[in-house]
Amino acid sequence: MSTGIVLIIDDEEKLRTLLARIIRLEGLTVLEADTVKAGNKLLDKGDIDVVLCDVKLPDGNGVDFVRDLKVKHPLVEAILLTAYGNIADGVTAMKNGAFDYITKGDDNDKIIPLLSRALEKVQLQKRVSQLEQKVGKRYTFETILGHSPLIEEAVAMARKVAPTEATVLLLGETGTGKEVFAQAIHYASKRATKPFIPLNCSAFSKDLLESELFGHKAGSFTSATRDKKGLIEEANTGTLFLDEIGEMHIDLQAKLLRVLETSEFLRVGETKPTRVNVRVIAATNRDLEQEVNDGKFRDDLFYRLNVFSIFLPSLRDRKKDIPAIAEFYLQLFSNKGNKHIDSMSKEFLDRLQQHEWKGNIRELKNIIERAVILADDHQLTLENLPADLQVSSNRSSGPISAFDLASVEKLHIQRVLNHTRGNKTEAARLLNIGLTTLYRKIEEYKLNYEA
Repeated sequence: MSTGIVLIIDDEEKLRTLLARIIRLEGLTVLEADTVKAGNKLLDKGDIDVVLCDVKLPDGNGVDFVRDLKVKHPLVEAILLTAYGNIADGVTAMKNGAFDYITKGDDNDKIIPLLSRALEKVQLQKRVSQLEQKVGKRYTFETILGHSPLIEEAVAMARKVAPTEATVLLLGETGTGKEVFAQAIHYASKRATKPFIPLNCSAFSKDLLESELFGHKAGSFTSATRDKKGLIEEANTGTLFLDEIGEMHIDLQAKLLRVLETSEFLRVGETKPTRVNVRVIAATNRDLEQEVNDGKFRDDLFYRLNVFSIFLPSLRDRKKDIPAIAEFYLQLFSNKGNKHIDSMSKEFLDRLQQHEWKGNIRELKNIIERAVILADDHQLTLENLPADLQVSSNRSSGPISAFDLASVEKLHIQRVLNHTRGNKTEAARLLNIGLTTLYRKIEEYKLNYEA
């Protein structure tokens, strides 16, 4: 039997002492109490795993005790003991969260096997809880690196929306960390202990994506030999992260819209809807407003997804964060490769900050991993970079032409941003363009604005 601590709550001293002796012979630690009040004091002090509790006690009822126990100590299991079997009490006890309900005397031979199963369940629940805590720490907002204004603004917005049930749309180029943000939002929400299910919509054909997302009934198509749950159902009570939502076929967009509007969907081949309680976080590197205008994306789905949008800046627009991000990946890949590399040369860092990083953080991560593999010393140097990065990429942007259309647009947007003191929603309204388009222009022209 697993090791553990068992608390017996029973006002019959002889029976309590006998039970304690039997359980101790199994190598378990046993605590004793004769009232609910005394039992609760021990529960508050000790790391108790299982409670054996009489139904009728001087200061309370064991059935009610179980309900309160599962609220205060959800990982503790309870087995109720009664002198007189009562079906109604037994049913209520199980509904309240009791592990089992047995009759004294008649079921004495069941106690040790029951305790063994209850302890196994407790140990499993503790391991799951520890794992959830580790995962939660791994995906907190504190793990998002950087202190540039753009990334701090994105983190601040994500922190505000995380505790709500609002649908979130993450915007930005590929490789800017949209899934990291989605995970941080999930683990800062009330759904943190529930599933986080990611799906890349660009990785499947239309038919395969429909099956992956909504599931299917056996026989609904040639290879459907058994019923299959879709990822929407797998994410029930948790969060579904739909990456590259702009790649979803327009026919499937209608089915997704129904989920967002009614919390119901149909598996492929079924006629009866399935209900779910799922939060959706979507992400795209496309300009969805333009996709709507081009007839490639449903406007009603866009408005449903765009309840709360967060723009993630490209790495070239937050270059002062590059040293911190590079240092993080240096330590990560040094530890993985069992290497002792503790620094980067000035020339190495200079080249990183001069590079345009079209692949953003994902590209930087790959460059650092490659450099760590090639390094023979305790420091990363220029020679550890790919050939195209070893050459300086500094280029003069040249003077602004008063007759160049892009220059005029850049100047106008800058003036509007200054007028709104950096309020991009108001600036987009005044410019009569979408917020996504404004963010793209800010990146394209490398605009500064007053916060």
